[in-house]
Amino acid sequence: MHEHASQTSIKDVMRLHDIDETDLEVVRKYGALVVPRINEYITHFYEWIRELPEYQMLMANDEVKKRAQNAQLTYWKTFFTAHLDDAYMEDRRRLGETHARIGLSLPSYFAGMNYSFVLFTKKLYDGGLFSEEYGKAVAAITKLLHLDTTIVVETYSRLINERINEQSRALMEMSTPVTMIWQDILMLPVVGIIDSKRAQDIMAAILLKISETRSRVFIMDISGVAIVDSGVANHLIKITKATRLMGCTSLISGVSPSIAQTIVHLGIDIEGMTTHATLRDALEQAFKSVGIRMKRLDEV
Repeated sequence: MHEHASQTSIKDVMRLHDIDETDLEVVRKYGALVVPRINEYITHFYEWIRELPEYQMLMANDEVKKRAQNAQLTYWKTFFTAHLDDAYMEDRRRLGETHARIGLSLPSYFAGMNYSFVLFTKKLYDGGLFSEEYGKAVAAITKLLHLDTTIVVETYSRLINERINEQSRALMEMSTPVTMIWQDILMLPVVGIIDSKRAQDIMAAILLKISETRSRVFIMDISGVAIVDSGVANHLIKITKATRLMGCTSLISGVSPSIAQTIVHLGIDIEGMTTHATLRDALEQAFKSVGIRMKRLDEV
């Protein structure tokens, strides 16, 4: 069953790229002409790649360069063998993962593939085919290169997106530092964009901290929030209600004139929310709520 599913998948991929067995046979026939000269390809390719800005970073030493050259030799020999199966597809996925991990940019990858195409179809071609055969060979090679490139780029993009998501999660954790700034008083400065996921993370962090510290006042400063719309306002209202259920009063500070105008313009009902223009105003109310009166030294 698994083998049948794999074969079906490969057939679907071939159909998507308009590749059939005739194309693969043409690629093999052409490969018989250029693979014997593949070392010449390596020489020309590395003369060209030295001009890329990424060359020095990627080719740190001769050992790394040698491994890269061996990997290229294997890649192109497999390419001109043109036997599409699970192993072929997996090899291309590993190539995408490698490019993503070493930091090779997609523009450089595309440039390298394009130059390789030029080398194999022009510089290394000895004119041993009739014009019609040569045209078919170039067309078939182009199709197979597009298939390879698609697999590599899809894998590359998936890994890069996973890395970005991991970084975003790490930043999200760093961006919700609920801190006790005084006995019974918690504070959280929020910077950036508040979406549904982040609002849930903020609420979870706040409620956990309230439970741990039994705090009575929570201040959320939104002066660094990029956009305040109806969605953000609703998230703030939910957070305020949730903290109130735990016996903690929420104060929202950093409400700028533009934010106030936006909330009024959108007709958002903020009943139950206590807001302040500045963090100082919120702190004064928080201290008052817990019975603390601050004095200047010259007033003592």
